[in-house]
Amino acid sequence: MPQKFLCLLMLLSLIACAPLQAAERTLRYRDRTPQEYKLTARASKIDPRTKEHPEIDYVFEAKGKPQDLEHAVVDTRVKPRGKLVIWLMGYNSQLFDRLSSYGLHAIQVHYANRWFSKVCRENPVGETCRGNVRLEAATGEDYSDQVSIPQPDGMKERALQFVKWLAKENPQGQWDYYLTPDGKDLRWEDVIMAGSSHGSTTAARFAKHQKVGRVVMFCGPRDQLQNWQTLPSATPTNRYFGFSHVLDGGWTADHYCRSWELIGLNEYGPIVNVDKAKPPYGNTRRLITDFDVKNNARRAHSSVVPGGSAGKDGKGQYIHEAVWKYLFIQPIEKTGKPVPLDPGCEKNQRDS
Repeated sequence: MPQKFLCLLMLLSLIACAPLQAAERTLRYRDRTPQEYKLTARASKIDPRTKEHPEIDYVFEAKGKPQDLEHAVVDTRVKPRGKLVIWLMGYNSQLFDRLSSYGLHAIQVHYANRWFSKVCRENPVGETCRGNVRLEAATGEDYSDQVSIPQPDGMKERALQFVKWLAKENPQGQWDYYLTPDGKDLRWEDVIMAGSSHGSTTAARFAKHQKVGRVVMFCGPRDQLQNWQTLPSATPTNRYFGFSHVLDGGWTADHYCRSWELIGLNEYGPIVNVDKAKPPYGNTRRLITDFDVKNNARRAHSSVVPGGSAGKDGKGQYIHEAVWKYLFIQPIEKTGKPVPLDPGCEKNQRDS
């Protein structure tokens, strides 16, 4: 058969397969009774390989109550966006309700993350100590000599096993969309890593290592004496979004502004006060609020997520609904214009 004819056949076959491949990547619900599904399961029941790590206060039960519950939400009444949020903090039902209303799938995983006050206690702490522990806790791979967290107890494997469980238990939610064809990994390009405080810091550290679709950082990241924020990022830096209150101790001590600038978020616009601007906030990645928290720094720290500390108007409605939506679904290709580094934000906190 002539070579030109063979080449033509190959080209035609590729064209013919393209619509099929595109169809396979399309996420559509086939639910006879569309609704919001909320699912819970214990990590230790989903994967029998999981283990407790009492040396870092990580256990499956405490005072007779399970400590390893994992949560998931999806709303099949809402057109899906094909993005999976992995939340790295305690379950927040109000936040998850909003995520599902945006057309997102969301899970909160239980993994070996109770190490923070137990390791890296030397003074001064090493520049890579906490960053390496975060990466080991997230991946279950050996990055630190401070902890020993195997793969089944890391965030990455816990998320994979949970999604596989959800695909079987809740087929209406089409969770298998987020699995690779061989089922051995998540399709990380369609994952949004998110968290608050400790969780936002680990989300950012993991995104430096693993390319993901987006990173949402509430009241964080911190690790002010670490240097991982300057590492090359597997995740393009325009995909990182941060939101903090100006009375949060992490903000007043320059921890958050430092991390944001070291990551490179000044390349996408200035810091914008959401209480004095409207969406899309100049398409910046750095958002702050200064609403009245009665000078309470503790409240300020948790005020940027839905809950009792969040800001409300005279009618009792949350004042930051538009901000939360922006953080999770604003197109990542839309960015603000670069601005210089802030000379008032102390980056070298080790020597200060």
